[in-house]
Amino acid sequence: MAAFMRKSLTGLVSSGSRCLSVSAPRHAKVSVLGAAGGIGQPLSLLLKQSTLISELSLYDVANTVGVAADLSHIESAAQVKGYVGESQLEECLKGSNIVIIPAGVPRKPGMTRDDLFNINAGIAKALADAASKVCPEAMMCIISNPLLSQVEPSCTFGDEERAALTTRIQNAGTEVVEAKAGGGSATLSMAYAGARFAFALLQAMNGAKNVVECSYVESDVTDMQFFSTPLLLGPNGVEQNLGMGTLIDFEQEALEKMKPELTGSIEKGIKFANQ
Repeated sequence: MAAFMRKSLTGLVSSGSRCLSVSAPRHAKVSVLGAAGGIGQPLSLLLKQSTLISELSLYDVANTVGVAADLSHIESAAQVKGYVGESQLEECLKGSNIVIIPAGVPRKPGMTRDDLFNINAGIAKALADAASKVCPEAMMCIISNPLLSQVEPSCTFGDEERAALTTRIQNAGTEVVEAKAGGGSATLSMAYAGARFAFALLQAMNGAKNVVECSYVESDVTDMQFFSTPLLLGPNGVEQNLGMGTLIDFEQEALEKMKPELTGSIEKGIKFANQ
C-alpha cells in the first residue's frame, strides 16, 4: 500500500479538513488491527493527528491498552481505546468506517517473504473475516509488501542509473532488515505509507475530488487477476482504476519477467483464502 508521491503526509493531515463536501460526514471510526506492533504503533500515532478521525480503535493480541493510554495523552480530538485478544475483536470493529490491518510477523535476516506467507496470510484472513461479519460496509486496507513509491512522469534516467535504481528499490526491504541487524524490518516507512493511504481515503470518503493513490486490487489492467496501479478514490472506495499508462521498453520487459512469479503468488493466495 505504498504512496503515490504527490503531496507530503503533513499536507494530507493538515489540509484534509479543507477539501470536504459540506454534506459528507467528517468523523470516522478507524480500527487498526495489529496496533501494538512495529508498524501498528507509529501508524496509530500518525492517525491520531487526523481531524477526520473521531474514534481510533486499536486491537492486538497484547499491549494495546498501553498503546492506547500513551496515545490518549496527545491533545488531538480522536478518542482512543485499546482492545486485547480475540474475545474483544468484535467490539473493536463495531461501527468501523475503515479497517487497517498491519498485523503480522516481521521478516528477519535470512528469511524470504515466502517464508512468512502461511503465518501472515492466516492472521490477515482471520482479521478480514471478522471485519466482514461485524462491519461489512467498512473500507478494508491491508498493509502488505510495498508497491514502492513512484516518481512524476517528467523524471528521466539513463539506462545504467535506471537499472541500478530498480535493483535497489526491489531490495529495499532486505536493505532495511540487514541494517537493523535482527532488530526488525521496515516499519516506520510502512506506517507512513499506510497512514498516507488512510488519510487519502478519508478525504475521498468525505467528498474530496481527484484523490489518487496506488494500491494492489483485483484488476483487469493486465492478464493477472490482481495488480497494483494508481486508483481514483471516492466516497465508496475505488471509483476508477487508472491503469499503468504507457510503458517504456525497460518497464514492459520487467512486467513480462515478473508475471510468472506474481501469477504464482496470486494462485497461492486464492487457494489459501478458499481453504
